[in-house]
Order: sequence, then structure tokens, then C-alpha cells
Amino acid sequence: MNTGPGVDLSALVKAYDVRGIVPDQLDEDLARLFGAAFVETTGATAIVTGHDMRPSSPALARAFAQGAAGQGADVIEIGLCSTDELYFASGHLDRAGAMFTASHNPARYNGIKMCRAGAAPIGQDTGLRDIRTLVESWAAGEPLPSPDRATGSVTRRDLLADYAAHLLGLVDVSTVRPLKIVVDAGNGMSGLTVPAVFRDVPVDIVPLYFELDGTFPNHEANPLNPANIVDLQRAVRENEADLGLAFDGDADRCFVVDEHGEAVAPSAVTALIAARLLAAHPGSTVLHNLITSRTVPEVVRELGGEPVRTRVGHSFIKAEMTRTGAVFGGEHSAHYYFRDFWNADTGMLAALHVIATLGTQQEPLSHLVRRYQRYAASGEINSTVHDQKSTIAAVRDAFTARTGVTSDELDGLTVSATDWWFNLRPSNTEPMLRLNVEAVDTDALARVRDEVLALVRR
Repeated sequence: MNTGPGVDLSALVKAYDVRGIVPDQLDEDLARLFGAAFVETTGATAIVTGHDMRPSSPALARAFAQGAAGQGADVIEIGLCSTDELYFASGHLDRAGAMFTASHNPARYNGIKMCRAGAAPIGQDTGLRDIRTLVESWAAGEPLPSPDRATGSVTRRDLLADYAAHLLGLVDVSTVRPLKIVVDAGNGMSGLTVPAVFRDVPVDIVPLYFELDGTFPNHEANPLNPANIVDLQRAVRENEADLGLAFDGDADRCFVVDEHGEAVAPSAVTALIAARLLAAHPGSTVLHNLITSRTVPEVVRELGGEPVRTRVGHSFIKAEMTRTGAVFGGEHSAHYYFRDFWNADTGMLAALHVIATLGTQQEPLSHLVRRYQRYAASGEINSTVHDQKSTIAAVRDAFTARTGVTSDELDGLTVSATDWWFNLRPSNTEPMLRLNVEAVDTDALARVRDEVLALVRR
């Protein structure tokens, strides 16, 4: 990346992480500066780093470690890992952490997810903005500060077995009935972590695309796109499996399909896990972001828990987990957060809870989740707009004067009525609005969806 006077990293530093094209936006020199800025901003004297299977990841992670060590921090490199394994390492070792991954983005991308000790999140308002400012100034030619400490050490350590043991200590899978499970790793990091975790789980795994390959030769490692779970759905049916699991590139998200190969909505998975954890921890708080189904707070209340609605995004969820002491939190994007996992998100732990729930009773998964799929949902619909604010204002004006309609702006615009609701949120990185609609039936869903889209796209 070319740097110099007036360096602007706004396109690289996002709301929750660093992410861009290698080497045009992110290279080893810049990664080294991010490592130094991470230490300068957080004051961390001990750091753990990890990386995914992308071709650019090892060199970027090593450069970050060198930058951090140059400012006096001792660095443990755990090498190839999932993002939730990095969070485990941060919590288990009580060290600040940095994970090199671009999650589900194409191979030419890479990035950095950073956290403080105990997997505490770092976002724009919790240090990332300050890190960006330092990197911009140093990239423009300002000298780095002289460290107060001697150059730190950089050592290697393998934590995969410890990670697997920790997860299996949180969920009892010893009594599950025999299950056949198809797992699509998408050539991502679950190809490494699933064999380690499931080695001691009494199930039969049918693997798809477990070879680590950051060029993603089979399909994008983004199961949120229906096109990317077609192979999983077919394999579940062909193998007469009990369920299917699909992980994204860095394996922090887990998607579920039932025995028919039908996708199980992440909101239904959230409700299922919430029910399981509320049985173990009666009266607990459960978080859900504002795009999850109404089913989630309904189920939580029915089971005596306290639902709390949050903004979208892991830094907001994790902060609320800490503030409320919530036992669990779920997002529509299949991020699942656990108090017993340092309030961090882990797709693998979510998968184990689904398996434990399914395997300790006799119903098929489709029957089990039916009670958690109560409404019709649109999924996320994206529209390119020239002016996000004025478009949202037009939608607000068109709906909020109606009788029986309420609205709030916790995150974008949410408008609710008795038998439907929708949320319209601006993208943080593109001139785009994201619409989610839920209603009591498909007719009401189509009516509200089409009316909102007519206003957005006119």
C-alpha cells in the first residue's frame, strides 16, 4: 500500500474491525503499524495472535506481532485458528488478541479483529478509532514513540486441544443418541476445528470441503447466501442425515439445516439455545438484536427469562452482555454469544448446543424447531440509494402517523404494528439501505415489504 502525507484509512478501518484488499489497502508494513498502535492504544504488555487460511494471513499476522513486540509486548502466536479459538485464547490466557481474517469475504481480502484481554471487544468507540489515528500518522511519516519496555518476545503455542476441551466442558454431549451430521466447512477454518472438537462427540460426521484453502475453490464461505448452502442441503438429503452445519470462513458463525435440507432460521436457533440455557439458568437475561424474529423475546418471556433488545453488531452485543450479565445472545446473522465464553461469539458452541438438544430427545430437527418459527420473514433486502437519511425520513413519515404504529431509531428505523414490523438500516460502508420485514403471514409480509421498497427505490 502506498502511504504518505494525508493518509486516510477510512475505507480500511470499519465499525468493528479492519478489512480491505491485500496488498492495495492492507500490506505487511501497515500490519506492523497496526501491531504497534494496538499496544500503544490498549497498553497491552501481552498479546495473542492467530490467523485464518488465506494466503496472505501468515505474513500479515507475523508483521503485526513484530510491530507489537517492537513496542514492548510479549506475543504468543497460535497460528491457524478460527476467530472463536482466538477469543478462547484471549480469555484463557487473559491477553489482548488479534485475529487475521476477512471472514466470508473473497480471497483477495484480509483484515484484523482485535480485542482486549478476556475477549473484550474493540470497536470504533472502544479503541479502534484511536488505533486508526495512530496508524495514519505513522504511515504519513511521523516517528513511532520509543517504547518504555525492551523489545518483547514472539513465541508459538498450539491451543487447539485446549479450545476443544473448553467447549466440550460447557455442553454435555455424552448421552446424545446416534446422529449423522453433514458439515460444510467451505474450505475455511472449521475444517481444522471441527475434527478437533467432534473427535469426542458420539456422532457420525460427513465432511464437505474440509481442506483449508483461502481461495475458496468450491463456494464462498458465506452461508448467509442461500447459494452457498446448496451442496450442504443436497448432501444432507443424500446421506439421510439428521442435520447439516455450515460455517463461515473464520468459523465464528454457524448455520443449520434440518433433516430435509431446509434452512433453519438463525432466529429459531437463537430461541432453541435460549430455551436450553434458560432451563439451566432460570430467570436469566437473553439478548437479541433488533432484526431477530419476534419469536425470540416471546420464547424468552414464556420461559421466565428477560429478553433485552440490542443494536446489530458484535461490539454492541458484547457490551450489553457485560452490562446485563446475560447468559446468551443471538443475532439474525448467526452470531451466537455466551456468558460462559467470555461473552464472545462462537459458532462451534452454538452447534454443540443444537446437537445436545436434538440428540437427547427423539423428535427430528424439523419438528423441534417448528415451535420457534412462528412468523414469515423477508430476509435482508438491500437497496442502493443516493441519500440514506432522506430516504429513511420519507419512510418514517409515510408510516409513523398511522394509528397503532410505533417506531424507534435504536439502529436505523424500526416500525412496528400488531401483525408486522420492519427495520430499515443504513450500511456503514456502502450507499445502501438494508430492509428486514416480519409479519404474521406471507400476505402481510408482501404488503409491507412492497410498500417500503416502493418508497426506498422510487
